[in-house]
Amino acid sequence: MVHLEVLRWKTGQAPDEAGFPFAIPAVRSLEALTFDSAVAFFVGDNGSGKSTLLEAIAVAANLPTVGARDSRRDETLAAQRRLADALRLVWTKRATRGFFLRAEDFFGYVQRLATERVGLETRLDELEAEYLERGRSAYALGLAQGPMRSSLAEMTRRYGTDLDANSHGQGFLRLFRARFVPEGLHLLDEPEAALSPQSQLALLATLIDMTARGAQFIVATHSPILLGYPGAQIVSFDQTPPAVVEYESLDHVRITRDFLNDRERFLRHLRDG
Repeated sequence: MVHLEVLRWKTGQAPDEAGFPFAIPAVRSLEALTFDSAVAFFVGDNGSGKSTLLEAIAVAANLPTVGARDSRRDETLAAQRRLADALRLVWTKRATRGFFLRAEDFFGYVQRLATERVGLETRLDELEAEYLERGRSAYALGLAQGPMRSSLAEMTRRYGTDLDANSHGQGFLRLFRARFVPEGLHLLDEPEAALSPQSQLALLATLIDMTARGAQFIVATHSPILLGYPGAQIVSFDQTPPAVVEYESLDHVRITRDFLNDRERFLRHLRDG
């Protein structure tokens, strides 16, 4: 389901401002962007503006962030907030659920969860030692530990027992599956960064499942696997203004396919310079 239908400038044209982010060609030339699929991908070279616009949409939509400060307070999004203030979002139905995730934020999020888990487990052990020393009953100990055990159980249910950032690929998938919600709006910036090809396929399957339940996704990505979502709208930021393109026309797809089909030729070219 498409919740966010149209993105346009409040004044009808880009603000006449110099500097980042308004000086980015794809941003300055942006016209009304209509989302006609439950999954839209932003593609383009690094620095093309796709992540910047995605971040501005997240701010304008007031989406909660994962693993980072609130988007309205995060100092790294100061420029994106200026861009967000110039944007008008047109909804078919205002999405009140969902989230925004930058790949780099995930690692801080995992570390915070792991720290919370260790803290809960340590406090449970301290309570047990304290109650045993005082001769308190098992029933009293259970009452004292109850809320913390419930928190641990919920954390395990959502994210599993392994919250080590070294296994971040599986952690990414658990996070997505725990936080994606039916009829929500989800903005993801390069989610493939922590995912193996097999995990990217698993995420693709999750997107298919969640869109069947009314969720909408806008994703900035370089991944030919994720870009293969059936019927996705693909917006290229390598063009000015950004324009919808076909999957088969993407350099991401063509270069990957050509490399896999004739790896030796590519390697010879790189060696010969």
